[in-house]
Amino acid sequence: MKIAVMGGTGLIGSQVVEILRAAGHDAVPHSQSTGVDLLTGQGLPEALKGAEVVVNLTNSPTFDEASPAFFQTTMDNLLAAAEQAGVGHAVVLSIVGVDLVPDLAYYRAKVLQEDILKAGPVPYSIVRATQFFEFMGAVMSWTADDNTVRLPSNPLQPIAAADVAQAVADVSMGAPLRGVRNIAGPDVFPLDELGRITLAAQGDKRTVTTDDSAGMFAAAPADALIAPDDAVLAPTSYRDWLAR
Repeated sequence: MKIAVMGGTGLIGSQVVEILRAAGHDAVPHSQSTGVDLLTGQGLPEALKGAEVVVNLTNSPTFDEASPAFFQTTMDNLLAAAEQAGVGHAVVLSIVGVDLVPDLAYYRAKVLQEDILKAGPVPYSIVRATQFFEFMGAVMSWTADDNTVRLPSNPLQPIAAADVAQAVADVSMGAPLRGVRNIAGPDVFPLDELGRITLAAQGDKRTVTTDDSAGMFAAAPADALIAPDDAVLAPTSYRDWLAR
């Protein structure tokens, strides 16, 4: 099966391509570096020629009020080209609880992306994942100085990027869900405690101060960042991942 992977050279995309190829599929990575631009539509017809599935792992370059326009344009271009090419399945990676945090512009933008996909002409699947282990450093950097990291106590259920890639690949190889599959890591942590675990594992002497107004996730309701009851739980624990 030929599968076009948009954003196929990134953190998740490169792993998705590797998994799909190992399973015997013709997975082709596409990105601006390969001449495909979802914002302009450049290279899309060629990238989707003969593809049975398209996986969209591209992301807005910003998390601010400009992000809805990015997802509107890129999804419109992708779905129009996919319909023209006769693609039978479109897969998008989104965020667990994305519809529960309307105060965040980026989350509103991802809801818009999902809604465009649902209303579009191509049978679809949405994979919603919790926050990646790999992004914990960035999350802490938003509210850190030389001595202290301020983090809210919201519960978080992070997941390894490798487990996300496997879940996306599994959905891509199957029939369209015409719905959502939620995936999450096996463990729930208060975000401030997760910060302490991370700093300790890295030998970082900074202290974590609990501040429920600090950072982007402070706007999230208590249940928004953890897996719903129907979620598939991935095998990799955060402590095991840190130890590796």
